[in-house]
Amino acid sequence: MRKGTVALMAAAALAVGLAACGGEDSDGRGVELTWFIFNEPSGAPQKIADRCSQESQGRYRIRFEYLPAQADQQREQLVRRLGAEDDGIDLIGMDVIWTGEFANAGWIRKVPSATEQVVSRGVFDSVLDTARFEDQLYAVPVWSNTQLLWYRTDRVDGPPRTWDEMLDEAQRIGPAKGRIQVQGNRYEGLTVWASWMIASAGTSIVSGPDTVALEREPTERALAIMGRLARSRVAAPNIATSTEDTARLGFEAGNSTFMINYPFVYPSAKSNAPKVFEHMGAAKLPEVVAGTPSAPPIGGINVGVSAFSKHPDEAFAATECLVKPENQLEVAELGGLPPVRADLYERPEIKDIYPGFADSIRDSIRDARARPSESPAYQDLSLAIQRALSPPTDIDPDNPGAAYERLRKNVEKAIKREGLL
Repeated sequence: MRKGTVALMAAAALAVGLAACGGEDSDGRGVELTWFIFNEPSGAPQKIADRCSQESQGRYRIRFEYLPAQADQQREQLVRRLGAEDDGIDLIGMDVIWTGEFANAGWIRKVPSATEQVVSRGVFDSVLDTARFEDQLYAVPVWSNTQLLWYRTDRVDGPPRTWDEMLDEAQRIGPAKGRIQVQGNRYEGLTVWASWMIASAGTSIVSGPDTVALEREPTERALAIMGRLARSRVAAPNIATSTEDTARLGFEAGNSTFMINYPFVYPSAKSNAPKVFEHMGAAKLPEVVAGTPSAPPIGGINVGVSAFSKHPDEAFAATECLVKPENQLEVAELGGLPPVRADLYERPEIKDIYPGFADSIRDSIRDARARPSESPAYQDLSLAIQRALSPPTDIDPDNPGAAYERLRKNVEKAIKREGLL
């Protein structure tokens, strides 16, 4: 009897220990998956996570741990935790530019082939490219984003086809009403602007994790246009410190005819500047080279599964649920965040969410080119680009060679990790 009692007590203790290690509560709600992500203001991630937790039928439940609002602070916190092999992270809400760095460091797991078949179904190739490292899928795209050309329909007959046309039209209207809003501050927004301009001109910043591209003629063409705008009378007076938000405010003030920005500016104008909103059109970004389609930037959030998670099977199951079509539509409706699946742009719900410009978002994501984030040295690379091109008023549009040389030199040092920064 005493031996039996001891055995039962040992078995009970073992069961309690296993339950504690597995993260499963005694109420049978399944393992707890902790999702580290910034607190997206619409509440869309929480809503779809709750839905997936319920649909898992007790297999898992998702709990949120919120990262800081600023992307660089988000990354810093994650790098510290993952570098310490923190097993308290299961799901990671990742900026699309983190994939190469996190995968190369061994901080996120490859997506299993069975999950890859589910989560990549119908997804834009451009979006999947942001989730790959060395041709392997390491993250699951959950929502996308891109920039559009926003313009005043009461001042121009339609969107300009090229940058030269836009600059000429803005000059004709004059600086009182014809300003062009962009992101020229020394931060990630300047890297975004330079990257898609260079891609649209016909080259790229890198052609692999450690190979510089930057073909001279197209790069100089892109830089010359950036310099032409920055030095023109239709540039925003604060172009050297401008961000997405200052551009939004400048456009809402009524003295701008054109703006390069993300779709969040549409509901903002509706709320803050109804007279501007009434005459607000949207189109794909203008071409750098006439006849060559622009290559817009791509943003969004991918979900990675931590290499140190104790529950990888449940975590990948959760990603399969999070990207279901109905959940992508929920995120778009609540937060205005574009779906990653091309077929969803044919749904009537999307036409209502993006009235008149759903096709422009679809085409922009389809034709988008990722920033050079395949390089594990992306953070250094981005800072190198910013240092070379800030302020944009230093770019001589008539002689962009000096800016080109600065850019190429900085990029070469960054990808070689030579301590430039």
